[in-house]
Order: sequence, then structure tokens, then C-alpha cells
Amino acid sequence: MDCDAIEQLFVNNRQWAADKLSRDPEFFERLLNQQTPRYLWIGCSDSRVPANQIVGLEPGEIFVHRNVANLVVHTDLNALSVIHYAVAVLGVRDILVVGHYGCGGVETALRGSRSGLIDNWLRHVEDIRDLHSDQLATIDRHSARHDRLCELNVIHQVLNISQTSVLRDAWERGQVVAIHGWCYRLSDGLIHDLGVSARSHEEACRQFRKVQASDPHELGA
Repeated sequence: MDCDAIEQLFVNNRQWAADKLSRDPEFFERLLNQQTPRYLWIGCSDSRVPANQIVGLEPGEIFVHRNVANLVVHTDLNALSVIHYAVAVLGVRDILVVGHYGCGGVETALRGSRSGLIDNWLRHVEDIRDLHSDQLATIDRHSARHDRLCELNVIHQVLNISQTSVLRDAWERGQVVAIHGWCYRLSDGLIHDLGVSARSHEEACRQFRKVQASDPHELGA
């Protein structure tokens, strides 16, 4: 084991904590006594896509769930538990489904490559690929086809979240909570709104149908 590399993390941590205290002596006291994030971020595990830094928020301001290819599967109790806690307990007002262009999981699914155990997880992305095979076939460049599948994957996750019992129950009791579908571009650090924000299951379905049929050649608009 590379002990020097691990020790450096402790050095970094002590420096980070000292910097925070020097700028804001009450930072950790506030962090200890409250967690009231407005946002739930559902993103990819990719190390290049750190939720807080991308949107300029501090610890405590955004609740985060990440997995390979930013999926929300109806049988995934981990993701569903996070969504439930965020909505029912923390009272978040916005759920951000954030994919990213250049996603390795989406690329694996697009190519139908075999990678081992993760193939079972990425089967969900392959299902989206197969469902939109006609649209994807109209895109000549592989990189653009990959980008479009990243977008379609996010769009499907927005719909999936709107179908969960957690969101349906929240909306039925009048709770204000919206779901948004975004895609982050590594090459310039910018987030692109995919136009699928929804505040009800019906609105999610309408947005899904509209964006699903949009021009696949106008990526990241």
C-alpha cells in the first residue's frame, strides 16, 4: 500500500479544515447543527463530476447520490431510499438528474461491450439504447451518437423518478418538488438544461414525449 499517498489525504484534510475555519470560524458549528439542502443531485460516480464544485455550493447545501451512469432503477433500494429521505425528511425542492457527456458507462452500453459484473447494471442503459435505436442510427458521428444517448439516459431517469411512489405521494400531498434533467460537458465545465423539468408525473410524461422526439442533431442546446 502506498502509505505516502494515503497520508497526503490527511494532510489535505487538515489544510482544508484550517482554511475553512480561517475564512469562517463558525462554519463547522453550523454544519453540525443543521442539514437543510434545497437540492438533491443524482449524478454519475465519475471522479471528474463533483456535484458541489460544479454548481458552486458548500457542504450542507446539496444532498448527493451517485452511481455509474446516473441511473434511477425502480428496484434499487439505495437510490429510492436517498430520494425518500431527501424529499420526505429533508424537504428538498429540486431533484437534479445530472448526466455528463463522455460518460464511460454510457459508452460501454452504446458499444455493447463486456466489462464484467457492471454489465448487469448497464443493461438499463442498453435498454434505452435499443428503445431509441432508430433515432441513434440517424447520427453519423459516434461521439455525437454517444452524446445523444447520454441525454436520452438522463431524460429516462427523470421519468423514472416521477413514477416512484415517493414523488407521487409528495405531489399528492401538495409538496412542491421539481425534477430537472441536465447534462454536464467535461470539455468546458458547463451544464446544459435538457428541457425536461417537471413538477408532476403528467408533466414529466409530456416533457419526455416532447424531448424524446426532438432533433437528435441539436445536442446540448
